Amino acid sequence: MTSTETTILGHPRGLVTLFMTEFFERFTYYGMRALLVLFLIAAMDDKNAGFGMSREAAGAIYGLYTGAVYLFSLPGGWIADRLIGQRRAVFYGGVAIMLGNFTLSIPATVPVFYLGLFIIAVGVGLLKPNISAIVGALYDNRSAAQRDAGFSIFYMGINLGALIAPFIAGTIGETWNWRGGFFCAGLFMGVGLIQYRMTEIHLGEAGLHPASSDRAEHARNWRNLGLSVGALALMAALLAAGIIDVSVAQLAKGAGLMMSLIGIVYFVVVIFFGGLTRDEQKRVGVIAIFFLCAAMFWAGFEQAATTFNLFAQDFTDRSLFGGSFSDGMHPATWYQSANPTFVVLGAPVFAWLWVFLAKRNMDPSAPAKFGLGLLQLGIGFGIMMLAAQLIISSGGKVGPSWLLMTYLVHTMGELCLSPVGLSNVTRLSPKRFVGQMMGTWFLGSALGNLVAGIVGGHVGSGAVDEMPNQFLTMAFIAGGAGMAMLVATPTIKKMMGETR
Repeated sequence: MTSTETTILGHPRGLVTLFMTEFFERFTYYGMRALLVLFLIAAMDDKNAGFGMSREAAGAIYGLYTGAVYLFSLPGGWIADRLIGQRRAVFYGGVAIMLGNFTLSIPATVPVFYLGLFIIAVGVGLLKPNISAIVGALYDNRSAAQRDAGFSIFYMGINLGALIAPFIAGTIGETWNWRGGFFCAGLFMGVGLIQYRMTEIHLGEAGLHPASSDRAEHARNWRNLGLSVGALALMAALLAAGIIDVSVAQLAKGAGLMMSLIGIVYFVVVIFFGGLTRDEQKRVGVIAIFFLCAAMFWAGFEQAATTFNLFAQDFTDRSLFGGSFSDGMHPATWYQSANPTFVVLGAPVFAWLWVFLAKRNMDPSAPAKFGLGLLQLGIGFGIMMLAAQLIISSGGKVGPSWLLMTYLVHTMGELCLSPVGLSNVTRLSPKRFVGQMMGTWFLGSALGNLVAGIVGGHVGSGAVDEMPNQFLTMAFIAGGAGMAMLVATPTIKKMMGETR
């Protein structure tokens, strides 16, 4: 029996390698993310000193960073396909993530910290899309049911890493030393890389070689990559030197406008000039609608690390569960584990629910599920509005149940929208555009994360009296979009070619 034929409980042995690699990578990402905004706003004269930035600036930095993480997944996939193969992309990406976090742990100036964030974003862009592609390659000769089960197991690695990270890296950073938390995140990525190299043999040939083997094309691709990296480095140098003088907030807004224009122009070009049939045009139009919905959903959902993280720190009574910490309160970063915990508990329930409803011909269509996801996002912000009103009326803090309830409702919205979106983008895309259409899904995530940073930096930064209206506005926007999707569901289903 060859290494590629070795199985564990019917699954390829290589799945364990990728599961553990993703576990450590997500631990690193979510551990660092839980600390980022809190570190940036911590006063420079605190015992655990930060950079003393405004919430608006910290939110913009968070948005730029998380937006870049998803945006860099596009060139990350291209580099693996055309140049180095997915296996090397995963390893080099992990190395970059580790080194980026170690850079964050250096007690140096703000530009050095920005450099660390950039290195991490490049690393995640290399690792994230390609490790999923290798999982798929392991199941090339297996049934669709086995493939789905394999990805479900792999998804558990993502959420387990995200669940544990705030309790370890978050606690170290928030209660002892921010830089120590970043170092811890980098250390875990290093452990993940060691196990990846030691067990890589179980992956067989999966992801080992790039798709392109033509030497002339290979050289041309390396040249194009070099020119792109050079242009990016020049732009970064000009910004660092102050020759291009823009604030972080202006840069974030400019990036958001650029991403929006890219999405709009791309869909217009493909729909009207892509040589598509009438039915294909309609289906790509549906993907464009899903792109807008996804960007809106992530713009609210990803405020977990900005708005809700700050709300946990400033307005949540964290004295429960004992007072074993120096300030008598448990760390605010612990609440970042709520979403992955609810995903681990809720994903099997939702998977069963869709099958249960489908057997009775009651399964909601994809646009209806998108509408339900957005509605639940709006309900979550409605809960936060009530919590903010309670803070104003009592003049104190609220219990953790408000945040936990919001995370629960938002997670149910995520389970309605995220996996359904991934599935339907691949199903609706014309065969020759599947990869590019998946790129638009990443672009929607990038845009949503960027907006989450920009918006999240403003919530709670002014008078406390403003918070209820801020949360209510977001509730109306998300809920209104959800209602619009539900009303438009019959029309969108026709565009998808569904008659039921």
